[in-house]
Amino acid sequence: MNVEGIRLKNIKVQQNALLYKIFNLASNPNSDSTQIQQLNKILITTATTIEKICSKQQGTPANLTHLSRRIYSWIKFLTDEHYLQIHLRTTGYLLESAKQILSIRGQQPPQLMMEITNLAGLYRGERSNNTAKIVISEGFINAPKAVLEALVESAIFGKSQNNTRLIRTFASTEEYSNVLLELDLIAEVVAENPQGKFYNLDELFDKVNHEYFAGSLAKPRLAWSRIKTYRKLGHYESARDRVVMSLTLDRANIPGFVVEFVLYHELLHKYYGAKWVRGRKMVHTKEFRVSESQFKSYNEASKWLDKLVLFVH
Repeated sequence: MNVEGIRLKNIKVQQNALLYKIFNLASNPNSDSTQIQQLNKILITTATTIEKICSKQQGTPANLTHLSRRIYSWIKFLTDEHYLQIHLRTTGYLLESAKQILSIRGQQPPQLMMEITNLAGLYRGERSNNTAKIVISEGFINAPKAVLEALVESAIFGKSQNNTRLIRTFASTEEYSNVLLELDLIAEVVAENPQGKFYNLDELFDKVNHEYFAGSLAKPRLAWSRIKTYRKLGHYESARDRVVMSLTLDRANIPGFVVEFVLYHELLHKYYGAKWVRGRKMVHTKEFRVSESQFKSYNEASKWLDKLVLFVH
């Protein structure tokens, strides 16, 4: 069995069924927490089933074919109840925005369908005489209302300069790319060996922990990703208590203080944790930024990352 391309039959059909359930739940103002919990259980069961299929074929979700992997990552992402709540809320707002925008333009609302998914692009719109379907990237689940309205208008009526600017500006933010990175990492095979070709994460952790946390921080799992990521250089996964560092940093031409800075940034996520404010996940608090700026080579490391046109989250 070649585990490099495990294809799941009917996975697109399964995703469409889940999207339909999500849409119905989001469009019903009388939905209660029990219905959301039931949907959450369905998502967990589906993700677990996929993982078992991969295991039986001596693989992991990282061995899925491209389409199957994208859909699995999306399903697994929504097993997090916080993300599911935000996803539902945003789906509902997209629907209400579409109805309002069509009404303002004096058009009878067609049969509407809103989908937020692990999309390769930013958004897609499909419209016929009787139906309008709007598909947007999961990266927009935390977008401001003005951006969501711009997505709806663009998907239904086509692009405008102002809407395109709003959409692209948000798509270049850390908030957008954080979501995409989480989706990327869900099914990625991670090398759990902290020893890279040039840098050892265990050694760097001990150094950073001693210098900035007085040796008090419990060591998380430390791993190099097996792919070179250019969107993000590091990621702290709180559920696994794991810091994943991009292989992009494990190079002879990257100074040690740059790798230490990225690691320090991720360890601050472990130290401070995340706060949920009005349904939004806040990780870069004022306290976080103050601590980050106390890194000894902060300015120099930041310039290095800017020069490489790379950034950490």
